[in-house]
Amino acid sequence: MRVQSPAGHEPTLRVPLPASVPRPRTGFVGSRPPTYEPEPTALPPARPGELGDLVADTVLDGARYGTATLRAASVRGDSARYRGEPRRDALLTARFGHDETALVLVAVAAGSRAADEAHLAAADVCRWIGEAVGRSHARLSEDIRSGRRGDLKSGLQRLTDRTYGRLRSRAAERGLAPDTYTATLRCLLIPADPDCRTRVFFGIGGGGLFRLRDGAWQDIEPLLPDPASVVGAPVVGFGSTPPHGTPEVTEEGDRLTMDLGITTAPGPVIEEPVPPPAEPFRFRASVARPGDTLLLASPGLAEPMRGEPALARELADRWTGAEPPGLAAFLADTQLRVTGYADDRTGAAVWEA
Repeated sequence: MRVQSPAGHEPTLRVPLPASVPRPRTGFVGSRPPTYEPEPTALPPARPGELGDLVADTVLDGARYGTATLRAASVRGDSARYRGEPRRDALLTARFGHDETALVLVAVAAGSRAADEAHLAAADVCRWIGEAVGRSHARLSEDIRSGRRGDLKSGLQRLTDRTYGRLRSRAAERGLAPDTYTATLRCLLIPADPDCRTRVFFGIGGGGLFRLRDGAWQDIEPLLPDPASVVGAPVVGFGSTPPHGTPEVTEEGDRLTMDLGITTAPGPVIEEPVPPPAEPFRFRASVARPGDTLLLASPGLAEPMRGEPALARELADRWTGAEPPGLAAFLADTQLRVTGYADDRTGAAVWEA
């Protein structure tokens, strides 16, 4: 309603507000709250000539392509917020191409807490794998939609090895040991084609890959196999819906583990690249079902998912049988705090319509 103001002033417009506005829930899980405060306190130190190296406390992004809705967030850990240290996790979301041939890349990197320039290494590895995937996106998209699993694995492994080669070169330029200027890398490739439900994971180093299906979490992190043995099987219905009547176990040979009904799938044989990376290459391609939620996590989120059942249960309750959360709600979900887990958290979740 419009209210008459004193002479010489424009009338003011007052908008009635509801008595209370619901806000996204954060909070904590477990028997007691964490020691650190739940909000940022100290900023990282800045240098006048190196402002481009600063990293924001929080990054949030999202999109919807085909049958997939993406939510992604990277948050500075409670410990880093308290100590005024930079976020050492990095997050990259990018779309390459147009229409049904487009390819969405999500890259998550985590630098070591022991290295001063770990946040720069994480940013470098995300940027370089993004550039590599972007240059090859047309071929990668075609391989995914055509079900060329072997070509995908070998091609992505080459791109990853080259990325880590550049990282080693950058370490030498900075006068650092390669094991101090490095980061883990975990990526998802999501085709925009609504008729293709294949989701491709690849990367090097720690973290987690989880699938929420029928209200229960499955740990589908590719295991590091014995190079002398061949385990697992090709993805059934690769690039399309699995054939009618296909038993669950034939999709990568999942087996039940852990108390929460989380499952772990054996990974493919690792062929030694030249030069070899610091850690083995991980790869998994699987077909999503309607109602699935796939979660790609940095170590700071994967560790409490595996170590604190209350966190896994709470996220399952929030994400089962509901529309994908908005950006603010997803950020609140990823910030559910757990005593004893104070590292950076980065997570990218994909909801399947």
